Formats: sequence, C-alpha cells, structure tokens
Amino acid sequence: MSLESASARRAAFAARAADTSLAWRFFDACTGPAPGMTIDEPAIRSNKGRPMSKGEIGCYASHFSIWQDMVARGVRQAIVLEDDTVVDWAYLEPLARTDLHAEGIDYLRLYAKRPTWQRVVRRDFLQHSRAIVELVGLAYGTQGYAITLEGARRLAGHCRIVRRPIDDEMDRSWAHGLPNLALYPAPILEAAIVSDIGNSRFGPKADPLYHSIRQKAWRALERARMRMLKARRLLER
Repeated sequence: MSLESASARRAAFAARAADTSLAWRFFDACTGPAPGMTIDEPAIRSNKGRPMSKGEIGCYASHFSIWQDMVARGVRQAIVLEDDTVVDWAYLEPLARTDLHAEGIDYLRLYAKRPTWQRVVRRDFLQHSRAIVELVGLAYGTQGYAITLEGARRLAGHCRIVRRPIDDEMDRSWAHGLPNLALYPAPILEAAIVSDIGNSRFGPKADPLYHSIRQKAWRALERARMRMLKARRLLER
C-alpha cells in the first residue's frame, strides 16, 4: 500500500522485493474517505481528544478499501504491507502459501509498534522459534498483516463508522471479535523514514469531549472489557 505519488518509496520497496517469488502489486493509498465509510466526528473527538488528521483518514480509508476489495472479488487471503517496511521474504513466502483460515487464523499481525499483554498461541509456526501470540491491548501500527476473506469481512463490517484511527480500531479485539494475533519475532520492520500520516496525532488531547464524565466512564468500561478478555484467555490455558 503506497501513495501513487510516492515514487521514491515505491522504488525502494520494489528494490527490496526484487528477489521474492511472490506476486505482489502496489495498492494506491487513499487521500480521503472511501465509499462506504461514515466519519463520526464527535466520536473521534471523544476518543482521541482531537480530530483525525487527513493522513489518518487516508490510512483508515486505504485499509478499509483493501478489505472491501477482497470481499467484492472473493480474494481468499492476502498479505498487506505498507511501503515503509523491510520484509523477510523468505518467511513471507511460505506464510503466503499457508491456508490461514484452515489454521484458525483470520488476521495475523506481522509487526506491532508497542508491547502489550500477550499469550503464546502457537509455537514454531512455519519455522523453529517463530511463535504466534495473541495481543490484548493497544499495540498500534498497520505496517503489515495477513488477512483472510473472513477476516476482511469482519473488519470491513465493524469499521464502516470511523470513530478512531484504524490501528486503534483493529486492536479492539474485544469489540469486533477477531483475535489480535501476531508473529513473534516479527518478520517485518518499519524503516526509519518520515511517516506520511504526520505528527499531529501526538499532540495534546485538548477537546472537551475527551474530558467529559461520560467519556471517562466509557474509558473505564473499555479497560474493564480488556481485563475480562485477558482473564478469559488465562482461564483457557
């Protein structure tokens, strides 16, 4: 996934992918809302303490459009990568050939930005010492993931109304019901280049809606839902 105008980033990614046997293509990233999306501005301000930036909306729309495209064309499985990633193609090639839905995996992160609570789900997945872990909490980042048709259907349906940035929404497995699975160690890295999304998202949470009593109560409920999911997973061990 890459902005059509990002010729330098596209060239760098293509050079890094020159030797892979996988068929791949650039998906033109969106620069505004996608068809089927509804932006709930009050909800965004309540959840983030600020409006979403143009870059965040474009990122949200891009991933949403990929899922919609998969559903419309009946694409059984895909690996989605952003153009600022450095990829271990030797691992992704067998991963792409694996029927993930048959393995009980409909969404599999290839990278996360922040450590959060996790439990080991599978050991030695396609390679010795490569595990699948389930994350519960906000790990952030949409740099890369594998997704099945069922996973795309689930996320496309859940994410039609925009209430927060896309990675925040994808991490909320307790809300959409799709386990937030991830590979450890990660088979991709994020290159140290300037993000197209920008840094405005790191500003202070100044909007009064974020600090309302109602929103504080909602955040307490959200934390409780996270704790309940963690407890259920511990009991399943």
